[in-house]
Parts: sequence; structure tokens; C-alpha cells
Amino acid sequence: MKAYKLMRKKNGFLYSLFINRTSPIKMGVWLKARCYPTKKFSVRKGWHCCFQPNLPHLKMQLANGEKRVWMEIEVDDYRIYPRPQSQGGSWLLAQKIKVIG
Repeated sequence: MKAYKLMRKKNGFLYSLFINRTSPIKMGVWLKARCYPTKKFSVRKGWHCCFQPNLPHLKMQLANGEKRVWMEIEVDDYRIYPRPQSQGGSWLLAQKIKVIG
């Protein structure tokens, strides 16, 4: 199924916004979700994705120059989590994604 993921773009490479943010994300290959628990958050295992490229509560460009981009992805083995419209509506939590463009 087609979905969208907001990512960071730096020096031509894609990275996750928050979890495991220092590892580049490869395009065109299936990536399995791994759990990265933190002290601050209880993180569900999975890739957080959206039905539409819309997360109004997040900025696209940060003061430090970080640029965020929407990437079209394919998802597999996912669950849907209802979210308020102020957070873009329902999210998908996918166990596998493939970045396609």
C-alpha cells in the first residue's frame, strides 16, 4: 500500500526524524522496523507513516537549517492508529517500508 513518510534530508541522504536519526535510510529496498526505546518515550515498534503528506504540527524547516521532505513509500504489515486532524489524521505503524520517491 502507498503511504508517506516525513524524513530529514542532509547531504543528499535521507534520515529518520527522531528514532535512529543518524543511520541513512536506503531507497528501493524493504526496511524492517526495529525498536529503539528511549528514556523519554515509550516507542511502539514500527515506522510511523501517513496516508497523506500532511503533519501540520511539525515544521518543514528548522532554525538549525535542517530540511524535512515528504517521501512516498510502500508499507507492509501495518496497523492504523487514529490521530487528531491537528496531527494529520490517522497514522500507520508499519513493520516494513520501502522508500520509492
